[in-house]
Amino acid sequence: MNYTNTQLFLFFGLVSLGTILTRVLPFILFPENKKIPKYITYLSDVLPYTIIGMLVVYCLKDISFKVHPYALPEIISIAAITILHLWRKNTLLSIGVGSLLYIILIQYVFV
Repeated sequence: MNYTNTQLFLFFGLVSLGTILTRVLPFILFPENKKIPKYITYLSDVLPYTIIGMLVVYCLKDISFKVHPYALPEIISIAAITILHLWRKNTLLSIGVGSLLYIILIQYVFV
């Protein structure tokens, strides 16, 4: 489907406006001299862990222990991420190495 220049301009303009609005809105709603509400502070403490938990569930929802490779790439990668994170306490390193290990396992080892 071909779009006109006007349609493309409107689309990218609205996407840009939405992005700018989501970046600026917290600074408008919660300026430096205003006390942050307790529920916002609570959400900032709880949401990161909740989102990570949801991502883990989403990533592992379709694995099968009954079909080859019997979830071995996932189990090996999760074990590597856990061990590396407990050892080095570096989130970026553990996620990066775990992702790379998973890609290597599914592309070259468990073909």
